[in-house]
Amino acid sequence: MAGFRARGADPVELGVVPYPAVTVVVDLGGDTLAVDDAGGVRHGGAVVVGLAPGAVRGGGRDVEVLQVRLSPPVAHAVFGDPAHLAAAVVPLEELWGREAARTRERLRACGCRQERFAIAAAVLGRRLEAGRPVDPEVAYAWRRLVRGRGAVRIEELAAQTGWSRKRLWSRFHAQIGLGPKHAARLVRFDHAVHRLAAGHSATRVAAESGYSDQSHLHRDVMAFAGVTPTAVALAPWLAVDSVAWNAPGPGRTPHT
Repeated sequence: MAGFRARGADPVELGVVPYPAVTVVVDLGGDTLAVDDAGGVRHGGAVVVGLAPGAVRGGGRDVEVLQVRLSPPVAHAVFGDPAHLAAAVVPLEELWGREAARTRERLRACGCRQERFAIAAAVLGRRLEAGRPVDPEVAYAWRRLVRGRGAVRIEELAAQTGWSRKRLWSRFHAQIGLGPKHAARLVRFDHAVHRLAAGHSATRVAAESGYSDQSHLHRDVMAFAGVTPTAVALAPWLAVDSVAWNAPGPGRTPHT
């Protein structure tokens, strides 16, 4: 989890680049955060952004948010219904009912970042323990896709789980929200765009990330992000990742 704060007179607007995790965003300010889904519907308060959000944008003025990323197997237990995992944006209240509002009020009432992290961790932990876990084979398949940065043959993955390719696809899709092949593409895309954001050339990234050529990389980036590799490399959403998620310590609080 991470805390984000944007202060100033000018509004902040960010395009959300797809990420291989389910993202929870909680507005801790004065209801200034707005998240627009791919259909143009505006959401506020607390929302869940799925694995393939499409053209989702978020922003506002004087924004302060808590953001949590959950791996899909964990999100399955925390939220119950996996349908949201592939959906663009879902209000947290639709998934948690009244507990969503109560949790948000508790987070807003305390001003200490570490206390907010502790509250969020406790709520998520309770739901994780009470939730229904994914099949061990599905959890293994997800871990292999992440470790292999998406460069894993589905036939090989099925053989390693002891399932047929058809059964793996069916169970994986039912519990993760995407088929294993689509999930592999998303994981590979994520690795590639972070390398682009780090300044590596598209030619090098394509060659070292499992794409057949630079055109293949271009097509995948356009399909997931709706922009070219050159444009996605400049996305603020990616630029803060190394600060927000890779810093030491239990909480991350970058300022944008």
